[in-house]
Amino acid sequence: MSVSRLNLGYVPLVDSAPLIVAQELNFAADEGLSLNLLRQPSWAALRDLLALGHLDAAHMLAPMPTAMSLGLSGPIARIDALMVLSVNGTVIGVSNAMAAAMRDRGWPGGFGTPYDTVIPLLKALDGPLRVGVPFPYSMHRLLFEYWIAHTGALQSADIRIITTPPPLMANAVAIGEIDVFCVGEPWGSVAVADNVGELIMPGAAIWAHAPEKVLAARHEWIEENTPAVGALMRAVARAAAWLDTPKNRPLAIEILARSAHLDLPHAALDHALMGRFATQFGAAPVDVPGFLRFHDRAANFPWRSQAAWIGAEIARLTGIDRKHAIAVAQGTMRPDCYRQHLGPIGVDMPGASAKIEGALTHPMAVASTRGQMILGPDAFFDGETFDFTLSE
Repeated sequence: MSVSRLNLGYVPLVDSAPLIVAQELNFAADEGLSLNLLRQPSWAALRDLLALGHLDAAHMLAPMPTAMSLGLSGPIARIDALMVLSVNGTVIGVSNAMAAAMRDRGWPGGFGTPYDTVIPLLKALDGPLRVGVPFPYSMHRLLFEYWIAHTGALQSADIRIITTPPPLMANAVAIGEIDVFCVGEPWGSVAVADNVGELIMPGAAIWAHAPEKVLAARHEWIEENTPAVGALMRAVARAAAWLDTPKNRPLAIEILARSAHLDLPHAALDHALMGRFATQFGAAPVDVPGFLRFHDRAANFPWRSQAAWIGAEIARLTGIDRKHAIAVAQGTMRPDCYRQHLGPIGVDMPGASAKIEGALTHPMAVASTRGQMILGPDAFFDGETFDFTLSE
């Protein structure tokens, strides 16, 4: 079998695991692929390399294909999301000084709820609230802004969004550049371990099933490299399913810890993959069920309705035409590729490619090609739903 070498970009986060596992456990080799995993220092660097064709595909923030396709982030480039790599996995934290000020204003502490946390957060400082996010168009920022906008609390609060690469987030907290951080693991836990920050809420408390990272590529590359696209998707799908098998999680931690791709200690990986967090330095860990999913509950399916929500939120933040943003966003999700390449190997498929987002407060069985699909919960914290058909 001839081997095709693909250049894949990633940022060193736990949710890059499907790409690493696909290479390390030979799922890629089984498909005739060798994955050249190229670590990037920031999402901006990864964006530029993908847009210029120096990367074949990439581990990417779920809103980035929409932002790039709209021309909001660097040169305009048509980027598609072949599949979702991970759901949830984000934490929101604050500096230790901020946590103390929040307690003075009634915050009960712990990995709290959005309503318990928002007023103490917004009233903690006399000046502007500086919020570190990994990228201007990331699920971290969309979730944070949705949370603040939908609590009805202090709409005139002075919130300043500061782009901070994930590996630099804990240091930015330590030197006082940011008060709040929204980041993927392990970098929230690193801030806690360094005794510079405290975790206040998982992103899943805002949206219970938020697409966090996607496997993305240039539209032209996808259209011109059908065999390689299919092989890559099959390898990554196998890795995602392996990662979400509970008995495999301890071995996954060992693989990722010894891998040069992440260069992170065992303890930093354990929190996200096992869903147990010390929210502050020296505290006993708390359980966060479903903190990070790679495969279960149709996690990998590229829902057009999730893309529409992303487009609507980007439009709200930027002031661009809402219908245009939603249409472009929906075009970036490729359920057609997902069905084409993964259906023949037995991956369960939903009957539709869109749904009402936020409608499920509990797991629910839905019709699928194998009759075995469980969806949800996917509720938003405020009980709202998003019906993409009303936006078309």
